[in-house]
Amino acid sequence: MVGFCGAFGDAWVIGRIFKAFQYRDFRLMWVGACTSSIGTWMQIVAQSWLIYRLSHSKFLLGLDQFLGGIPIFMFSLIGGVIADRVERRKILLGSQYMQMASAGLLTILVATGHVHVWHILCLSFVSGFAQAFGGPAYLALIPTLVEKEDMPNAIALNSIQFNLAVTIGPALAGQALGRLGETWCFGLNALSFLAPIISLMMIRTRFLPLKTKESMFTSLKQGIQFARRQSSMEALILLAFCMTFLAMPLRTYFPVFVKDIFHRGPETYGNLLALMGIGSVCGSLAIASAGNIKRKGLVALGALVCLGGGIAGFALSKSLPVSQAVLVLVGASMMAVFATVNSLVQLITTNEMRGRVMSVYNFAFRGGMPMGNLLSGWLVPMFTAPLVLSVNGFLLILLALYFLLIQRRLAAL
Repeated sequence: MVGFCGAFGDAWVIGRIFKAFQYRDFRLMWVGACTSSIGTWMQIVAQSWLIYRLSHSKFLLGLDQFLGGIPIFMFSLIGGVIADRVERRKILLGSQYMQMASAGLLTILVATGHVHVWHILCLSFVSGFAQAFGGPAYLALIPTLVEKEDMPNAIALNSIQFNLAVTIGPALAGQALGRLGETWCFGLNALSFLAPIISLMMIRTRFLPLKTKESMFTSLKQGIQFARRQSSMEALILLAFCMTFLAMPLRTYFPVFVKDIFHRGPETYGNLLALMGIGSVCGSLAIASAGNIKRKGLVALGALVCLGGGIAGFALSKSLPVSQAVLVLVGASMMAVFATVNSLVQLITTNEMRGRVMSVYNFAFRGGMPMGNLLSGWLVPMFTAPLVLSVNGFLLILLALYFLLIQRRLAAL
């Protein structure tokens, strides 16, 4: 009897964690996105390693991340308007085709020995441009694949697929870099885009936008006004920008820590990213199992304190085992913040405004990445990576304390 109850309890917990998988279209999108994300992370690892090998420039590492993210900052608001006017599935297909072509061209350049850093930087911009239109469409599409009460679970499971990719992709890339070279990482990424393309062709859910004669500018203005009218939306968007601005440079400068502080090779680089991914999966599972919890804002701010402390701890550590353990905490807390903030924004937003509102959120969330990487690319050569990243960690803690103690509206959500 005890064994039966235990098995029943385990099945109930597993069912609660993976509840959104009962929806066929969500399962298809999840598998396709996970496969593509694994390939993308293989390329991210190989690309950073290739740039640092070719140039040994810390600034170019930051510049590459900036060029990959700045198109999202520049064009995602327009992408959100289009996501509310055109079937979102078609937008996503176009984005996948463009990213596949970019990865394929980089594969050819590396395989033939004609690659230069400027090629990589230009192709990063092209991929970022594609993501500027695909990102809002994807964020708007996912909640429509499930019922509203299962939306937080779907968002958390979507975070899990991304972080499974962060765990598997870098580990595979570390092995491929050491044994086969960069070409395989880029080539496998190009092939991985077939998975989301097939998934998008198979899903049955369709978003049929209302016909409108409004100008693009008017539609964009309505989305911004909607976001400003919602309670605490401005605080959530500000938090998203500051979080990525201060947290994302950590991942960018892993090659510096691996080569200059730990004196290791590409396999260690892949392992660090994989450990951070493992922590992210754990954080996502915790949020998914909690379901539609109350006080999401308080959970997000508590996780933000842990994230800041973890980044500062990693930056100041000189021990590889300690740094590896800290990265698990960093990954878990980062994903807890991402998932809870995203859920709050999605729950506040109506479906007909979802593309535009999520583009505003994506504008802030993704815009913080290139800005943070560009600034750190300027500061790191002057003050060293450990000092810059430790300051970023302490600033994240101060940001969380501000919303916890002074501007308390977010903590009450």
